[in-house]
Amino acid sequence: MRRADRLFQIVQLIRGRRLTTADYLAQRLEVSMRTVYRDIAALAQQGVPIEGEAGVGYRMRAGFDLPPLMFSKQEAQALVATVRMAESRLDAALARQAENALSKILAVLPLDARAAAESLALYAPLPALDPATSAHLTALREATEARRKLRMGYLDLGGVKSERIVRPLACLFWGPVWTLAAWCELRNDFRSFRVDRIETLEALESFRDEPGKTLADMNRRREDC
Repeated sequence: MRRADRLFQIVQLIRGRRLTTADYLAQRLEVSMRTVYRDIAALAQQGVPIEGEAGVGYRMRAGFDLPPLMFSKQEAQALVATVRMAESRLDAALARQAENALSKILAVLPLDARAAAESLALYAPLPALDPATSAHLTALREATEARRKLRMGYLDLGGVKSERIVRPLACLFWGPVWTLAAWCELRNDFRSFRVDRIETLEALESFRDEPGKTLADMNRRREDC
């Protein structure tokens, strides 16, 4: 790795974490800690606002930004592959945004990187989500982000219908199906629901996270099982 590339990577790694140790940087970049210390000093001399010290860790002062990024051919191909694989699995609204974001990135790439990305012979020709599931996934995603309860009509695999009021926590993709992880007020417990089995959805009032009812609590319970 060229030193310029390594310095750029150091900035990116420090920006993405609250506190970054020299040992972490050395392992990620596969260099010695002495090299990391020398690179940090060089960045500071160039005016990059890195705060911290050896033995404690480093962080980036708020408000610092970098000029527009450039991608290698391989990185551009990875972006194209990721979007192609995701589009058929996302709801229509998010799939459009993924395609728009990719178009903006490709538009500013050097011609050789753009050509390599657009000619990538890797596709994911899975059937798209059916319209009802796609619409429900959009509504679930928005309710999860807005922390809004949902009234949900659900048909389980046994053909039994029920009406639930849930706190949506996360949407999970398991390969063939999406599921909703939620706190179910009917069962007073965590439950998972297949999105393609949801029949109706209605947004209700907002909610606040409560101890014992969060996604982190749900994950901890699964780990303990």
